[in-house]
Amino acid sequence: MKTIDVCVSPDLMHLYDVKNTAVVVVDILRATSCMTTALACGIASIRPFAKLEDALAMKKKGYFTAGERNGEKVSGFDLGNSPFEYMRDDLKGKKIAFTTTNGTQAIAKSIGAPEIIIGSFLNLDAVVDHLRKTPHNILIVCAGWKGKMNLEDTIFAGAVVELLVNVANPICDAPLAAQHLYNQAKADMVGFLKNSSHVKRLNRLDIHKDIEFCLTPNQYCVLPVLRDDELVTPSNI
Repeated sequence: MKTIDVCVSPDLMHLYDVKNTAVVVVDILRATSCMTTALACGIASIRPFAKLEDALAMKKKGYFTAGERNGEKVSGFDLGNSPFEYMRDDLKGKKIAFTTTNGTQAIAKSIGAPEIIIGSFLNLDAVVDHLRKTPHNILIVCAGWKGKMNLEDTIFAGAVVELLVNVANPICDAPLAAQHLYNQAKADMVGFLKNSSHVKRLNRLDIHKDIEFCLTPNQYCVLPVLRDDELVTPSNI
């Protein structure tokens, strides 16, 4: 049976060998929720960048630019980090260069894995269905917040562990801890997370609707996959 593990912060990625691993990158609030929404709503591809200047430079190549730091849209970028911004009809078929405080950093630190997919509660079943079929061991990389763990990403990791209980064995205590957290939270995730650090941070920006939306499972049946430096939804996945 294949194994499953959880990295609770990208700063711990040096402890993991991803060469034969399917990596799921998750940043529930809100980068990977935005990426999932964007591709589900018809955006052609998303190119993630760790650095602001690299993403902004893509505007010259015809990309829309999406930039967030500390939860807020970056000046000079076309889009911020709310999933509702990616539902616009005029974005269908377009390409987006995307950079965020945590999510795109986690993607950058996962490079080298044979599979890098984007996970969120919005596409939970699609992620789990794919992981059931993958021949690789599984690592869920939580974006966290500036190197520290957060509850919402860890709870998502626990949901994946729970749903793959008959398919993948936890390799250490991290997936077991995540699974326990998820089982405590699943009946009311919004309520469970109300005192979490990032929910408090985002509530100060008055975007409670984003939080509720990002914690709602299975809004979309898409699986964003990193191919040639771009996130796409290939039909053969």
